[in-house]
Amino acid sequence: MSIIEKLKQIFKIRDLRNSIFYVLFLILISRVAAHIPLPGVNVENLKEFFGSNQLLGLIDIFSGGGIKKFSIVAMGVSPYITASIILQLLTMIVPKLEEISKEPNGHQRINRWTRWLTIPMGVLQAYGMITLLKQQSRYEIIGNLSPFDLAAMIIAMTAGTVFMMWLGELISEKKVGNGISLLIFVGIIANLPGLLGQAALTLDATQIINIAVFAAVALVTIIGVVIINEGQRNIPVSYARHVRGNKMYGGVSTYLPLKVNMAGVIPIIFAISLIMFPPLIANFFLAAKTQILARAAEFVISVFNNQLIYGILYFLLVFGFTYFYTAVIFHPQQIAENLQKNGGFVPGIRPGKNTAEYLASVSNRIMLAGALFLALIAILPLILKQLTGIASLAIGGTSILIVVSVVIETVKQIESQLSMRDYEGL
Repeated sequence: MSIIEKLKQIFKIRDLRNSIFYVLFLILISRVAAHIPLPGVNVENLKEFFGSNQLLGLIDIFSGGGIKKFSIVAMGVSPYITASIILQLLTMIVPKLEEISKEPNGHQRINRWTRWLTIPMGVLQAYGMITLLKQQSRYEIIGNLSPFDLAAMIIAMTAGTVFMMWLGELISEKKVGNGISLLIFVGIIANLPGLLGQAALTLDATQIINIAVFAAVALVTIIGVVIINEGQRNIPVSYARHVRGNKMYGGVSTYLPLKVNMAGVIPIIFAISLIMFPPLIANFFLAAKTQILARAAEFVISVFNNQLIYGILYFLLVFGFTYFYTAVIFHPQQIAENLQKNGGFVPGIRPGKNTAEYLASVSNRIMLAGALFLALIAILPLILKQLTGIASLAIGGTSILIVVSVVIETVKQIESQLSMRDYEGL
């Protein structure tokens, strides 16, 4: 079926058409919110400061471009993502939380706690961001704030994060894409025309080769993202024949698909949220009266400003979070038990524990390729910067990965909605 035919089919189905329009409306609201600035901030100086810092550029990606304008949604969904990381780590460490997560409504309880934890994380990150910008006296971004003005700004930024989190959940309920990922995706796309226009205005003949290299790398990256996202290892599964009454069931062969990249873009989102946390906290102690604390804060900030150290940490975090998040969502023991209960088995492998070990072994091997790919994509802008000497790209490897992955996920969800309605028609 061609794209045009699929679009016609989508618009013929009333519920699906209404869901897509509803999601587009919510996205429009998020973009309007990203352009409502907080008072008392010199936006032009803020843009200049962000342009000089690679890490802050990454933070801006996940705020949907709102932080460069210092809007009411300046932090985007970053506090929510941080809260989600904390709860997922605790779920793996604390046995009681692990038991709760396996209950029928356990996932809903964990989500509710994540929402509550987002509020203090939002307050902490808002205060840290304001403190960071106030200390940039060279740029004169934020003037002196009274306690009331500071409290009002923190409350507004935290409320903006909760608002974005709410929009993301409303989008996810319509099952035409992941809400949080779509909001990040739209923020990246919204920044792209301005960045390309700026690049076109400063274009000269000496940059043509570099632009051609960037275009080639972007194309290869997009192809690689599609291949890795769609790549999977099919594990053959057979079902034993059994008789119920006068009928015979089973005796069929199928396969269990194990994706190369089960985690999607979550490891990169987690890694960025974590890597920007230490320098954010360190900024609290730059003006500390205790000399040791002030020096320690300066050391942490200098470490994260070092491109080599930053690149290595970023690579390792993405690589590690790929394994971590896959462990959260993929449970070989549970799959092996379900296969055994239904009379299924992997040919040549004993059911039960041996099947679980086999699935874990295969998953770890294919995951290595996915983890390396994600980590290399994450540091791709840093590598190109060293090779070409150009400080920034219009759209980096992380942005390309998020954009392509979100598009693939959204298209798949819409196609599943179409298929479901086809079966309902039958």
